[in-house]
Amino acid sequence: MRFKVVFNYLGLLLTMVGACMVIPLIGSVWHNGPDTTAFLISIAITVGSGAVLWYFTRTKRTMPTLREALLLVSLAWVIVSLYSAIPFMLAGTFTNYIDAYFESMSGFTTTGSSVLTEIEAAPHGILIWRSLTQWLGGMGIVMLFVAFLPQLGIGAAFMISAEAGPGPEAVQLTERIRHSARILLIIYIGMSALELIALVIARLPFFDSLIITFSTMPTGGFTTTTASIGAYDSVAVDGIVTFFMAAAGINFGLYYIILWKRSLKAFINNRELRLYITIILVASIIIALDLIINRDYGVSSAFRQSIFQTVSIQTTTGFVTADYDMWPHLSRGLLLTLMMIGACAGSTGGAIKVIRVLIVERYIHRQVISTHSPRAIMPIKLAERPVSERWVTQALGFVALYVLAMIMLSLILSAADPALNLESAFAAVIANLGNVGPGLASVGPIVNYAAVSPFGKMLLSLSMLLGRLEFWPVLAITTPAFWKWR
Repeated sequence: MRFKVVFNYLGLLLTMVGACMVIPLIGSVWHNGPDTTAFLISIAITVGSGAVLWYFTRTKRTMPTLREALLLVSLAWVIVSLYSAIPFMLAGTFTNYIDAYFESMSGFTTTGSSVLTEIEAAPHGILIWRSLTQWLGGMGIVMLFVAFLPQLGIGAAFMISAEAGPGPEAVQLTERIRHSARILLIIYIGMSALELIALVIARLPFFDSLIITFSTMPTGGFTTTTASIGAYDSVAVDGIVTFFMAAAGINFGLYYIILWKRSLKAFINNRELRLYITIILVASIIIALDLIINRDYGVSSAFRQSIFQTVSIQTTTGFVTADYDMWPHLSRGLLLTLMMIGACAGSTGGAIKVIRVLIVERYIHRQVISTHSPRAIMPIKLAERPVSERWVTQALGFVALYVLAMIMLSLILSAADPALNLESAFAAVIANLGNVGPGLASVGPIVNYAAVSPFGKMLLSLSMLLGRLEFWPVLAITTPAFWKWR
């Protein structure tokens, strides 16, 4: 294990993150905000630390191995969140570092959970930085890093694989991994620009449009208002945000197929995409009918609210336009289920992912058939191609690990935090492990995580990290075999 290589790239990454703080600094200066000094100091600390770390760990052989990439990715999200919390503290947004770190980790992991009680009172620079962390984390901070760093070589593939998680969804679009990263970044920026323009055309203030855009495409959920998107009470804004949330939940590799390969058929015939759209439509209809029958909603209002909340929760964005915690049990239970399913693989969404649900469903079907036809050979197929047994096993293992972690973390949180009952603790873990944000009960859509204990906030921060990196990189570095010298 060459720690010099790991810390050298961490130094470069910190320098890049510090440079990104210039964007909220400009916003603060433009609005004559009180947080200008906070960002100047934060930039100096972050860039300075990164530059010093890079300078004193320089080495000739800088291409990371797989183990070094796993360690680098795991440390990157933790350390970047530590430094990104500095502006929150220096600006006086939070009075303790645990709250600042929770907000920062929530941003970079695109979770959207918040402990900020007075969002409208926060300075413009802080609001920009808060949402910008989500935009940076949406595509993956390591993915952005790889897109601009030419000397990584094959180490780039290791780093992206460690950050995105292994599986059949991990598709290299071109022969060069750095070129693939740049294509994905172009798509990401292009879609962000389209949403920003659409929101401005819908007569939303430019600042609000920018913040919402920074949070929509990474499926994050931070806004400038406590009431989230519901504060605007606009059909046009709801429609635009819903469309781009749904678009962000689709595998970005499919956009490459349409825009570069010009293959609409491959896009339409994608099995995961079909299931993703089907889940959204079915869930929206069931919830709308539930609201009409049991809450006396009008038809248009019921479908407007159900579609928005369904897309927001399934894509793990976490925007809200209604207090769904007051909805009937069926609707609340269905939304909780969507929090666990999540969006498509290769998207900016979190949770289990539709592709794994599809693989598990087909595995169960195969096992049922094998009970009466034990000699039948039934390979699991996606896009008419068999999925290797390695990916099937990996999908099953991930789902099992996800459920086990969800249960264990919920029990620990409910036992350690007197402010949360079992329902609230369970919903909080599901929402943060799936990078959704708002949960149910004490952590529902109209409240936040401010009342959670410091231990609870750190446990939920760990949940965010595990969910964002899909467990394996973090768990890998905790095994003794990982640290054996090779």
